Amino acid sequence: MALLVEAAREVGEIALACKARGLEITEKADDQGPVTDADLAVDARLHEILRAARPGYGWLSEERPDDAARLAHEHVFIIDPIDGTRAFIAGDNTAWAHSLAVTRNGVVTAAVVFLPAKDSLYAAARGSGATLNGAPIRATTRAGISGAKFLAAKPNYAPANWLGPVPDVARHYRPSLAYRLSSVAEGRFDAMMTLRPSWEWDIAAGALLAEEAGATVTDRTGGPLRFNAPRPLLDGVVAAGAALHAQILSRLDPDAPRDPLPPLRD
Repeated sequence: MALLVEAAREVGEIALACKARGLEITEKADDQGPVTDADLAVDARLHEILRAARPGYGWLSEERPDDAARLAHEHVFIIDPIDGTRAFIAGDNTAWAHSLAVTRNGVVTAAVVFLPAKDSLYAAARGSGATLNGAPIRATTRAGISGAKFLAAKPNYAPANWLGPVPDVARHYRPSLAYRLSSVAEGRFDAMMTLRPSWEWDIAAGALLAEEAGATVTDRTGGPLRFNAPRPLLDGVVAAGAALHAQILSRLDPDAPRDPLPPLRD
């Protein structure tokens, strides 16, 4: 965790410097969204720092071509250099983050989510709890779904996703999935969910933070999250305190139609 904290703080300075001087923006292939020179610079520096410190670890990141060699490694770094790139481009300083995680045999063991513009650093090591800027954080223990504070995008509330009426919850949104999970860990929101297929790098770090803060974190069907898969996609994510999490799953339709899978990455 200490290694991830040090690396996250260093690349936070890189991202802010790139933003200050003006971003170079291009579009990824297959409608996969924008990428900036800051995304690439942060990815390059993280790869340099982390692989130098742990040369025997595998690597999976949003901004680097996938290498199947990672599947043979016990430990793997799973990295999103800038989660919330569109918000980063738009100048929303509360909605983008660096997301860094280490997995061992598919289970996240250490994680950092850092929002440099807010100087908010969330960190966790498995079995040691979760912190925000060094202070312990806890997820809420709310049990009732009605009126709960949810972080989710509008399509998640489509009636087709639910058994019976869509729950009457307080709807909120943040572009970064890592930040949504961190906010549940912090107790600022009661739950987060995304019901569409989600890349591992968006989820890995925040999932451990939420778990270590006392939340239950699963895929949309209640299944456990496993990482470093050959195709690094998860079947959505639901995170909340145990009682509320059970309420959410009891209301979701497990047979609801799924979004199509995004294109395979090179």
